[in-house]
Amino acid sequence: MDRPKTSERYLMGAICEALQKKMVFIGGPRQVGKTTLALQLLGPEANETHPGYLNWDRPEMAANLRRGILPQKQPIIILDEIHKFARWRGLVKGLYDTEKSFRRIVVTGSARLDYYRKGGESLANRYRYFRLHPFSLRELNSSPTAAHVDQLLKFGGFPEPLFAQDERMHRIWQRDRIARVVKEDLRDLEYVREISLIEQLVDLLPGRVGSVLSVNSLREDLQVDHKSVERWITILENLYYCFRILPFGSPKIRAVKKEKKLFLWDWSQVSDPGARFENLVASQLLKYCHFIEDTEGYAMELRFLRDTDKREVDFVVLKDSKPLFAVECKSGEKQMSPHLSYFSERTKIPKFYQVHRGEANYGRGNISVMPFTQFCNELNLP
Repeated sequence: MDRPKTSERYLMGAICEALQKKMVFIGGPRQVGKTTLALQLLGPEANETHPGYLNWDRPEMAANLRRGILPQKQPIIILDEIHKFARWRGLVKGLYDTEKSFRRIVVTGSARLDYYRKGGESLANRYRYFRLHPFSLRELNSSPTAAHVDQLLKFGGFPEPLFAQDERMHRIWQRDRIARVVKEDLRDLEYVREISLIEQLVDLLPGRVGSVLSVNSLREDLQVDHKSVERWITILENLYYCFRILPFGSPKIRAVKKEKKLFLWDWSQVSDPGARFENLVASQLLKYCHFIEDTEGYAMELRFLRDTDKREVDFVVLKDSKPLFAVECKSGEKQMSPHLSYFSERTKIPKFYQVHRGEANYGRGNISVMPFTQFCNELNLP
């Protein structure tokens, strides 16, 4: 597959605007394209050899940064993976406070930089944080087709396997990425002795996508306590391996309160076709929520709707705690889910969608059934 006609990622405009006033932090999963995006700020031909690109994993660069030595005549510098330094917050704060009149600073990392900001030196009001997501349908093509959906479902949204379109390479890339997340990124984030058990957990999670997550079941499979499983999943969330969503409650329904659903940032790991499509939709909606949060400042949430009688709608998107719309996923062209009508009569959710991979397009009242491609266009999703 050819890359999109424009090489700019969807966050580039917002990052350039924010960089005029503050530092910019770019977080996101490993190999999602953070370094490529950051290098584009240095110029169209910039690569890892550019003097403005400083990678903490290179000993000579790390030594210079510790001493406060920066390259001369570089209006923008990229600090990549600097969070691996235990005292990185104080270092970045000092660089910004002394250099902000002369240059712009961009910090990137494959773990959640917002997680690292807690405690220690305060970086408040000194930076903007952006979360870079994998390629989604409309970022891949401004006029997406069903074929684009199929390609995303098969190869995921990470640039290397998506544009290579090579199944063997995809399997190797996927294996290597997971290994580096568990054995390298996890080690840099927290001290964890039970690496082999976390590897087993990572093997189990793709099979849990699309249904309510049972931590107790995982605990039994791994033969550990509930607290350990919760902690390990939280670490994997901080490493952008997976994410969980909470239920949405409403006074007129007996909504579940404690259950959660789990999804992966790389939905191509999910073997079940229906669950994989649901994960793709979840990732698209989370990308939408994060984009609005990071660029406009609204509080966005992605949740699901389920009552104690097991009626369910897959997703609800909220803005400043008010529901905007709900989405039900169906991999085929099926009839409208009766749960949509049930919840539309008993909640204040103004709009319901049922999205699928076919061509059917119809609606009733505030409920619309449409192809996923049309849904992404209609909501102008990033």
